[in-house]
Amino acid sequence: MEKREDLETILAYLPVEIQGSSLSWPSSHLVEVLEALTEGPSHSRVDSGKTLSDSISDMRQALSLTSHFSDSALQGYTLFFDEVTKKTSFFSADFPICWSEKCIGLMQRMSKEESSRWFNESLPAMACLLLRFPSILELHYLSSENLINGTKTGLRVLGPKKAGIVFLSQELIGALLSCSFFCLFPVDNRGSNLLPNINFDKLFGYTFSSRLKKLNKFCFLSETCVLNLEVTYICRSLINTARNEHQENKIKCILHYFQRLSSSIPPGFVSFERKILSLEQDTSGLEASPDADFWSASTVNLCPVEVHTSGLIEDQSVEALEVDFANKYLGGGALRKGCVQEEIRFMINPELIAGMLFLPAMEASEAIEVVGAERFSHYTGYSSSFRFSGDYMDTKGIDVFGRRKTRIIAIDALRHPGTSQYKLERLLRETNKALCGFLHVCKNQCIDHEDGVGVATGNWGCGAYGGDPELKYFLQWSAVSQARRPFMSYYTFGFEALHNLNQVTEMVISKGWTVGDLWKKLVEYSNQRLRSSKKRREPKLGFFDWLYGID
Repeated sequence: MEKREDLETILAYLPVEIQGSSLSWPSSHLVEVLEALTEGPSHSRVDSGKTLSDSISDMRQALSLTSHFSDSALQGYTLFFDEVTKKTSFFSADFPICWSEKCIGLMQRMSKEESSRWFNESLPAMACLLLRFPSILELHYLSSENLINGTKTGLRVLGPKKAGIVFLSQELIGALLSCSFFCLFPVDNRGSNLLPNINFDKLFGYTFSSRLKKLNKFCFLSETCVLNLEVTYICRSLINTARNEHQENKIKCILHYFQRLSSSIPPGFVSFERKILSLEQDTSGLEASPDADFWSASTVNLCPVEVHTSGLIEDQSVEALEVDFANKYLGGGALRKGCVQEEIRFMINPELIAGMLFLPAMEASEAIEVVGAERFSHYTGYSSSFRFSGDYMDTKGIDVFGRRKTRIIAIDALRHPGTSQYKLERLLRETNKALCGFLHVCKNQCIDHEDGVGVATGNWGCGAYGGDPELKYFLQWSAVSQARRPFMSYYTFGFEALHNLNQVTEMVISKGWTVGDLWKKLVEYSNQRLRSSKKRREPKLGFFDWLYGID
């Protein structure tokens, strides 16, 4: 094990160490804690949120992980899992006991039955996985040598500017996410190496920190509130004000995943690939991305488009690349406060979180493709209205590598580009970014067939990111077509600006334009927008109406 180049790149970010020629946990006390947890609460005494948070602290201390962990994280674990209010004691000393009991009762997120199932089934199963984590990881490295001839597939840091792929078993991913739950990953130097947060401390900490601050501020009301009814009313008002229900429901998705693992560990695999766009070489011999001349000269026909005014990308019925409207840091705010398209996908397909361990931020000409992540949860809503709504049984087929035929493409759009999005270099950046995601660039036949696989996407880089939805639609259509994908399924999510998308699409197709023809129109329109912005007046026509007005 000590001579493996792939292991050396990731070892500093793992909680295990090499002893002799094997991987092992570095602390015998940690092993004892895990062994006790496998026996259930009657043996471990971990039967509440408070005892769970104490156990997490104990394990972290055994690994000498004392930094980068806030009190609010432990309080978050305590509050989420506690069903017995008397065991919770982190309110200020001045906060009335009767108030604290009522407030915690209103804040409970788990029923007695759910709590019992968690502490008696899920937690012991996770501890069992962690006890086997070193041996599971060793087996991973041994089997990775024979998975694809001539290709490295072992767990390692897939850094920028270098394409590569990692295959992980769903069992290994379960162990990695169990490490995340117990916050066992070392975090030193992750930020400086452009790696996102991987532990769940902030996920739990953000959920309840604001609520606790508000509750403690109101302890002075104890002198004026006498009636039990008043106490209940005020507590409920404070909690509703401070609650982050969408954040709590993100956690419910994660816990449901662990509950499923405790019943049966899936036997498949998930691959994580860093894709680099390099179609040409410049005069110095360095690989370069397509330039404006490349796009203008393209004679590729535009592919068919299916416009969906309802439905979701993840519910796409036909096999397709499913676009993740990503942050440059994979997962975005999934393990923090975020709860929009990317973060929701990471909650219902939690195996995606494993990629955050070893995939640094994407650069301009890079994308990340994940194949095989299983979906475990149903949900409703979006952003603040997001809610976990039960179990989901994934029925997607399995490919020759044991991966579910779910292909997720993470591409990050420009954030708040304003008028600059119409500059040529910005048009190129966005179109090349999309092309990188949509191209089949794996040189080692990592996918058994590609001919019928289109792209399912939507308002990438719009909404909170501030991109022009009409412009982004055509940039993506150009990239999908240039990648020779057979179709694009476009989900508008009810976006009003795209109400006439079908008519505009049919008009463009009727003209018989190629990718090059469409690119020239995009550049012409964008130049007009830039000229108008310099004169401090916006054009009256969006790109759709502008297209209707030409020839």
